[in-house]
Amino acid sequence: MEFLISSSIIPEQWDSIVAICIGIAFGFVLESSGFSSSRKMAGVFYGYDFAVLKVFFTAAVVSVIGIYYLDYLGYIDVGQLYIHPTYVWAAIIGGAIMGIGFVAGGFCPGTSLCGVAIGKLDAWVYVLGILIGIFIFSELYNFIEPIYNGYYLGNITLIDSFDWNPYWTIFIFSIIAIVAFVVADLVRKKIKKVFY
Repeated sequence: MEFLISSSIIPEQWDSIVAICIGIAFGFVLESSGFSSSRKMAGVFYGYDFAVLKVFFTAAVVSVIGIYYLDYLGYIDVGQLYIHPTYVWAAIIGGAIMGIGFVAGGFCPGTSLCGVAIGKLDAWVYVLGILIGIFIFSELYNFIEPIYNGYYLGNITLIDSFDWNPYWTIFIFSIIAIVAFVVADLVRKKIKKVFY
């Protein structure tokens, strides 16, 4: 969207309106895809539904190919894109908490809000858990700040860290995605079909 604003295709004043419209469209697509169902979301961990794996792998592959293609055409500069800073301990501990919450509750934060929007009780409980977690984190922040900010590596990517060729990295990542899709289909055929 930044490209559309910086190119004056969309006025800067419309930034928030466009973001809200994109959010509504994203929520609609999530709900239409069945991602507001905790059973569908948790299905990837139990082997009976790999829609989540396929959707997010596809999104990652399509977006990285699109970004580098636009860079190749000169519409964007990959070097100017914001890279979120890496804090290793925060990523490991936060990822573990998120993963446990995902498996236990069957939602990620975005899909839980979709579930709340359509009135699912389990989604309300999950969001309440998120809010309690945020409260606990904020109250204990001074105590856990050294861990939270520990092992800071800066604004890095795997491509920068290992000096990999980005195009070969994207190609290999795409192959990994295809292999994951094939393996997911093989596993799904061996598991009893779940109706929900």
